[in-house]
Amino acid sequence: MLSFRTPGYNGYSVKYSPFYDNKLAVASAANYGLVGNGKLWILSIQNDGRIIPEASFETQDGLFDVAWSELHENHILASSGDGSISLFDTTLSKFPISKFREHTREVFSVYWNLVDKTLFCSSSWDGSVKVWNPSRKQSLMTLSSAKDLTSKAESLSPVGKVPLSSSRSTPYNPNNDCAYQAVFSPHNASLILSVNSASHCQLWDIRQPNPLTMDFISHNGLETLACDFNKYRQSVIATASVDKSVKIWDLRMIPNIKHQFLPLGNKIGPSPLNKLVGHDFAVRKVIWSPHSSDILMSCSYDMTCKVWKDYTDDRAKFLNSMKLRHGKALINSFEGHREFVMGCDWSLWGAGFAASTGWDEMVYVWKAA
Repeated sequence: MLSFRTPGYNGYSVKYSPFYDNKLAVASAANYGLVGNGKLWILSIQNDGRIIPEASFETQDGLFDVAWSELHENHILASSGDGSISLFDTTLSKFPISKFREHTREVFSVYWNLVDKTLFCSSSWDGSVKVWNPSRKQSLMTLSSAKDLTSKAESLSPVGKVPLSSSRSTPYNPNNDCAYQAVFSPHNASLILSVNSASHCQLWDIRQPNPLTMDFISHNGLETLACDFNKYRQSVIATASVDKSVKIWDLRMIPNIKHQFLPLGNKIGPSPLNKLVGHDFAVRKVIWSPHSSDILMSCSYDMTCKVWKDYTDDRAKFLNSMKLRHGKALINSFEGHREFVMGCDWSLWGAGFAASTGWDEMVYVWKAA
């Protein structure tokens, strides 16, 4: 296990460079992101096991996410609490080379398109997902689900809401639609997956005049914090929520919740392909392995990172004689952090290696699988 401390700054996101096997980028914020400055760290893993800062950039507000450019080895995006997105060149000092300002609240995620590398997307607490080209100051497209949630609620119930138990918040609250994360599909340059605080998981096709192609409730009305596409199975995704679970979905199996003949249970959320339970608190991030179709990792407010094996994967079924091994999905748990773990990422270069960062001001590189 290797480690690096970000003194005075609490980690929110960590990402491996797609160009260098020993470079990491870390987004951090002072005072846990509540108030104060942010700092972007570019870290280098040395041959002797040390992690040293190669460059750093201070910002006027806290940073919540980072994304390496797929076009230029020294360019990296950072999303900020003031609603802006900054593009930095790691070879230049102090200031970003470009800034994108359209979001009206905190930008909680940025993601570079792996197929069409001229695009990236962002999601914000203002409820919108935006598509950008780094050469333009204005966004190419804005995706907002608030109107869609309201119309869908009205179509399902005469009072505008589907009745739920009193212990759950309604999934149809148009004023509660913070977009926590949006990611491009690694298989299709036009598909974006997003999740929000109203528990909706939404699939967008930016080629269509009406981009919203799928919308379902993923965690029974509770906030959905993260999502990711499987790198090998085009229709399989994972979502993570404050309900302490990670759910795996096959998008081909999601019914249209507007169909009135479906039972009420399906109208408040379809059944997942798999459900992974093991965290003690909300799951902050989930990410599929770039090396295997049946391995994924999650990090949580319970101060752990966990590595899971999805036994619903066809390869895993074959290797295990078609028998699902219930209760044996958890294959590793990293407990080195002493505060909330906010970000994690798989190494693209060394199979099984991962990095994580959290509010304990620490960045760890460890063997995950």
